[in-house]
Amino acid sequence: MKLSVIIPVYQVEATLNRCVESVIGQTFTDLEVILVDDGSPDNCPKMCDEWAKRDRRIRVIHKDNGGLSDARNAGLDVASGEFIAFVDSDDYLQNDTYQRVLPLATTCDIVEFPVYRFFGSTKQSMLLFDNSIYTDKAEYWLKHKAYEHTYAWNKIFRASLFDGIRFPKGCVFEDAYIFPLLLQRANQVGNTNQGLYYYCNNDQGITAKAKGKELTDLLNAHLHAMQIWCDDIYYMHILNIQMDVFEYSAATPLIPYRRINILGHGLSSVQRLKAIVLNILGVKKICSINKTIHKWKRNH
Repeated sequence: MKLSVIIPVYQVEATLNRCVESVIGQTFTDLEVILVDDGSPDNCPKMCDEWAKRDRRIRVIHKDNGGLSDARNAGLDVASGEFIAFVDSDDYLQNDTYQRVLPLATTCDIVEFPVYRFFGSTKQSMLLFDNSIYTDKAEYWLKHKAYEHTYAWNKIFRASLFDGIRFPKGCVFEDAYIFPLLLQRANQVGNTNQGLYYYCNNDQGITAKAKGKELTDLLNAHLHAMQIWCDDIYYMHILNIQMDVFEYSAATPLIPYRRINILGHGLSSVQRLKAIVLNILGVKKICSINKTIHKWKRNH
């Protein structure tokens, strides 16, 4: 059972060694490690080549800069493992993660494992899971709220899921776009409380610096997913993203109107209040009100 681990590399001199060491040091050893140098202008290309000399399981791809999606796609194009994993080069793994998680992959097409989010910051928190298997993808997406953690890097995927599917080039929050497509193809999805991915805080990262264009990419990804699975709670999640986008632009909102059952199970008090305003005034008006409130807060 071979696992291909794809690691995009771009301007990560300070963290690359820690990342690669955590992968090649896994207690599961049947690995193919693909370092994709995405035209990094620093010392990373040389560091990648040095790693390939030290461990025969490491393969290096040097390419022109094309962004994270393009780098991951380059890795997918050459991966030979039965299973695929992704690791960002400023993050790292607990050393027994793959050994603990892979047994579940023999029966599940996607396996999701715990994350230490924003590790090293005041925002750090654990994302934990129960041991469970889902055959109903709608249940996994909506009841389990998988849309809140569509990350590519805390999962192991059966490689065949990527046949004809690649990350969208030129977009950010690409995980949120591709994950529903892979999920549709999966027969079973497993969650486990085993293993641990350290998602390290990066104040210069895409998530931290996301503004209008980046949030629009995220919104479009979820608008695509809501055509497959949607309930009131997920709709309110997407509406929050739409309101954030509207703060940067007064363009007509993209999310279609949906009347929300304000007595529905699972809505928080804040969501119920927003739902009341939405039901009475509509999408554009609630976005305008939210923008006005935030502007007032910034000025006072």
